[in-house]
Amino acid sequence: MATIHLPVSVLNLAPIRKGQGPKQAIDAMVDLAQAVEKMGYQRYWIAEHHNTPTLVSSATSILIKHTLEHTNHIRVGSGGIMLPNHSPLVVAEQFGTMATIYPNRVDLGLGRAPGTDMMTANALRRSKNDSVYTFPDDVNALLSYFGPEDQQSYVRAYPGVGTNIPIFILGSSTDSAYLAARLGLPYVFASHFAPRYMEEAISIYRDRFQPSEYLDKPYMMVCLNVIAAETDEEAKWLATTMQQFFLNVVRGSRNQLLPPVENMDEVWNSMEKEMATSMSNVTLMGCKATVRQQLTSFQEKYNVEELMAVSYIYDPEKQKRSYEILKEVVDGK
Repeated sequence: MATIHLPVSVLNLAPIRKGQGPKQAIDAMVDLAQAVEKMGYQRYWIAEHHNTPTLVSSATSILIKHTLEHTNHIRVGSGGIMLPNHSPLVVAEQFGTMATIYPNRVDLGLGRAPGTDMMTANALRRSKNDSVYTFPDDVNALLSYFGPEDQQSYVRAYPGVGTNIPIFILGSSTDSAYLAARLGLPYVFASHFAPRYMEEAISIYRDRFQPSEYLDKPYMMVCLNVIAAETDEEAKWLATTMQQFFLNVVRGSRNQLLPPVENMDEVWNSMEKEMATSMSNVTLMGCKATVRQQLTSFQEKYNVEELMAVSYIYDPEKQKRSYEILKEVVDGK
């Protein structure tokens, strides 16, 4: 059977499942990292969200360090660090320290949104000015901090200098596509919750890419939802957890990750269904053969360099199985 030949990675928002607490969510995050490492996944990224009682991914660098400590070789990184919330120097010192302890295993994905509401963003208090607009300068600062000794200015990140931690630009609209192309950096699009501009962003990035010391040609990653199971019917049932997750977003409610339900139409109304579905319509869902067909079609159209999967599945064992099926698909098994 033809192999799709594609590195696959994992994004985890570290949700709290219904009936569990923050410690169990962090333990589940580590458990999944260990499982996908054994399966041969390329990287494991952890998100950054604040003031969200249903997710434990607020202190992202601490979770990354914890995951590195409990795994052996998988690359671990941020999906992403939201730069408006952080001083680039502090980020460089934290990631430089991790890269010193765990060489060649740390990735730094950078986002320009605060990853929260404006009141919480203000409480994070990096600056009174709108640091969203300093994003390009902040990215350049980080590239310098991780660069060679002879290219440093007076302020330096120790540890950090010379670690050459790979930087990835994250985006959910077209803005960051221009920046990633101009800087010659890898670009990761958030199709798992904001698929609307995916096609346009991929085109902009590829058309405008300028080779750099980091990359000689575009490196396009797409993050999407994957719900794989033994049968299409089981996958559709498991996917109701994901649908309830996005319904949470639509309603602004604070439910933990919920078990599957038999009938979503008893849970949402038609407008909520439309809004939640539009956020999650880039999803690979079904049995192995179905997922293979969907991924083949996706690659025929977009031909991305790497796929990052997020799976909102309530049962941790079913979640692992979903990642296993995806890996079997890309390996042609």
